[in-house]
Formats: sequence, structure tokens, C-alpha cells
Amino acid sequence: MPKPIVALVGRPNVGKSTLFNRLVGERMAIVDDTPGTTRDRLFGEAEWNGRVFHVIDTGGIDPTHGGKTPLSVGSADFIEDIRAQAQAAIDEADVVLFVNDGQTGVTGADLEVADILRRSQKKLPDGTFFPPILVVANKCEARETRDAASQFYELGLGEPHPVSAVHGSDTGDLLDVVVASFPAEAAADEDESIKIAIVGKPNAGKSSLLNKLVGEERAIVSPIPGTTRDATDTLIEMEGLQVTLIDTAGIRKRGKIERGVEQFSVLRSFKAIERADVALLMIDATTGITAQDAHIAGFILDQWKSCVVIVNKWDAIEKDTFTMESYTRKIRSDLNFMDYVPLLFISAKTGQRVDSVLPMALRVQEERLARLTTSKINAVIHKAQDAHPHPTHAGRALKMFYGTQVRSDPPTFMIYVNEPKLMHFTYLRYLENQIREEYGFLGTPIRIVTKGRRE
Repeated sequence: MPKPIVALVGRPNVGKSTLFNRLVGERMAIVDDTPGTTRDRLFGEAEWNGRVFHVIDTGGIDPTHGGKTPLSVGSADFIEDIRAQAQAAIDEADVVLFVNDGQTGVTGADLEVADILRRSQKKLPDGTFFPPILVVANKCEARETRDAASQFYELGLGEPHPVSAVHGSDTGDLLDVVVASFPAEAAADEDESIKIAIVGKPNAGKSSLLNKLVGEERAIVSPIPGTTRDATDTLIEMEGLQVTLIDTAGIRKRGKIERGVEQFSVLRSFKAIERADVALLMIDATTGITAQDAHIAGFILDQWKSCVVIVNKWDAIEKDTFTMESYTRKIRSDLNFMDYVPLLFISAKTGQRVDSVLPMALRVQEERLARLTTSKINAVIHKAQDAHPHPTHAGRALKMFYGTQVRSDPPTFMIYVNEPKLMHFTYLRYLENQIREEYGFLGTPIRIVTKGRRE
């Protein structure tokens, strides 16, 4: 299930960035006393009471400008962009934290922001409104300030929650309410189709590939990077199987993400990877693999998703006998942490090898669901140990007793040993390679965990 989204909104200089840093546990946002410092929406990940969720920091909404009058001082030129990106976050958030300054009290700008938030809510059939909006009175370090937080009832959005983002006071109570406000986790995904997400940098040809795969112009194709703003699902049938294709917005480096809705679309792309079974990582052959391609690949691996690397625009490359081999070596080198993924060289524009994309993705999904018997696993483990024993540590030797596959999707193996802390990560990688050498698991990450057991 995709992680819920919590958006921090409010007028400038009320402490949203400080609260953001407190929630995600690191200093990702620039904190400054100058209003409007946070011009881009930053997003991070937080966890509370076992629930993991995304947190979005927005620039302050300034309803006093609205972009209607010329602005020339400081960051005021960005007011309209900041307001637009905050609205984009509000539209997609599962919970909105309306952050206010508990020291200055309710201002006319706060009342206008409250009106913006109320108008953004959607009324559900049961009469409730979505997303829930929690009023936060920040900078409430002093007792008198906390006592005065009740004035924020005037905003008409319910009970105010006094906190101090700087000191962390009462943020735990706030998070209790936030988590309780999340939509209930689905017991099971009723959609049993195979979900394939098409991801990559802007303008890598993702929408063009989608159109070729479905045989019609389902997605807008444009040479302008960033045309696809939302993740779009398309259900098709392939070899008797239901397949959901997820086309996403391009993912750029954080520093190169434009203000406005694009930054939110990046988060939606990450959410698409979270709910996918297989990710098709699109690489532009004309630019070659970049650090950002590797960054996206790393996110796919972090989420334990299967992957196929698609090298697009192959028709635009001048080739000789060794060109594909040279590209393959370069990609394998740059993505050495995912050396198990298959590579396909295609042209979404001409259709070259596009017919091999879905069969490869389905093959990878089949490998993702594969299960090995305990006898097969132990045969690999014992053969690997005989060929290359684990080195001793301080005179103590690791003993591997037996292994078993405890789950698939992704394939996960449990190895019972005498002392788990003796197992070195390089030896785990060695065992993974030995398992792949015998049984494949093409395009699919493998988890190996160790557990202590007495001899």
C-alpha cells in the first residue's frame, strides 16, 4: 500500500521547515527567519507508531499577493509559485498540517489561508471532509503561549495543537493524531493484476513507450520535459494475464526539480514504484546513463522491486558492431548494485524491439514469485561453503546449518547460523550470486537474512 502523505502548509515564517526537520529527523529544509525562504517543496519520510509516511514541506501561502501586483523585493516574486505548489500538495495529501505562529496569534493572513484550506477539502458521502486538516500552533515554548493557543479555534478548523518544533515539545502528541487520521490500511489489494511502472528522467520516452504498448494514444507525448504530471494507470491483457501499466512523471534530482506541481509529481512517481511489482527504468540512449538514473535505480532497489532497464531512442544512435556491447558494459558498471537486471535496447518512436518489453517484464515477475525447495537451497549453501569458506573473526568461525525460503515477492531466504553477527555482508552477496548462478531470479532482488540457532 502506498505511504500516506502529510503536507505542511501555512503562511511564511511560522516554522514549517523546522517542524518538517523535526518530523523526518534530519535537517533537509533550510531554516531562516526571512519569510519565503522555503521556495521549493521538500519531501521526506517519517515513521510513527509503526506507520511510515511521506512529509511535504511547502513554501508559505501568502494570500495578500496572489501574483496580481508587481513584486520586486526579496522572494516575493515567488509568492504565486509557492501558493500553487502548496495547493498541489493540499489536493493530494492524506493529512494537512496547517501550521501557525503561536506567538503572533491569529492574523488576517491566517484566516485567509484557512479559507483556502476549507475550499480545498472534498466532502465524502459520510459527511466528513477530506483531507483532514489539523491546526498546529507552533512556537509554543512558554506556558502562556500554550494557554493562548485556544485562540486558533477562530480559524474554524477544529482543535489547535500547540507544539514547539524547535524543542520537540508535544510533537509526539501531534503525531498520534496525524497517524490516527490516516486512511485505514487495506487488508489486501483487491486488484490482482501485475503492476508495471514506467519510470525515469523527464523526456526519456516513457509516454511514447506506453502508447506503443497499449496500441493507442493514451498518454500525451511532447518533446517538452515534464509533460506527464500524474501517475496514470492503463489496464491491458497480456498472455492471458491482467497487467496494469503505470506511466509516471519524470524524476529529476531534487535540486533540479522546478517549483510548482512538478515536485509533487516526483513524489507520485516514487509512490508508483512503491505499488509496482516491476519497474521499467527508462534510460535515454542519446544522453547515456546519468547519476539521476542511478538514483532512481537505487530507489527501486530500496523498495525491493523487480526491474528491467530500457535503453530508449536506440534509433538515434550511430552504431557499429560493438556499440551495444559498449553501452551494456557502461550501464553494468554504473548500476553494479543491480547487475541482475536485464537490458533492452529499444526505440519507442519506431517500435524497434518494443514487442519484447512486456514479455521480459512478465518473465521477471514470474522469477519474482519463484520458490525454491529447502533441499535446493541447502545444496547451494553447502557447495558455496565448500568452495569458499567464510573467514574467521577473532578466531571464531561462522557455521551455517541450513537455509530455507520464507517468502517470495521478493524472494527471501533465511539462513540459520551459530552467530549472525559473524556473517559479513560481502559473504551474503557471495551467497546471493551463488543462488542466482543456479536458479536465476532475473531482474529481481534477493533478500538473505540470518538467524541464530544452537548446534
